[in-house]
Amino acid sequence: MVERLSATDRHEALRALPGWSEVAGRDAIARTFTFTDFNEAFGFMTRAALVAEKSDHHPEWRNVYKTVEVVLTTHDAGGVTRRDVDLAAAMNAIARQFGLA
Repeated sequence: MVERLSATDRHEALRALPGWSEVAGRDAIARTFTFTDFNEAFGFMTRAALVAEKSDHHPEWRNVYKTVEVVLTTHDAGGVTRRDVDLAAAMNAIARQFGLA
């Protein structure tokens, strides 16, 4: 089992993850991605799903038209772990392929 990050480690990790922030009332991180259209949003989700499946770490997410809302937490650890940080970084890299910062 992976270990939950300390508050200090979580804050430090977030500095390296543009667009991500802590979720109020939860030990989780979140980001909203807004694409040009539904096709881009779905393409992003498809690519992110492949990464998530390969790492056996799955996001909480919601898609409405061109917007994808993502929340990451490791339920087994009771909060944010390195797995969440790694998946967030991978999602940011995928989003850059679509021209998002």
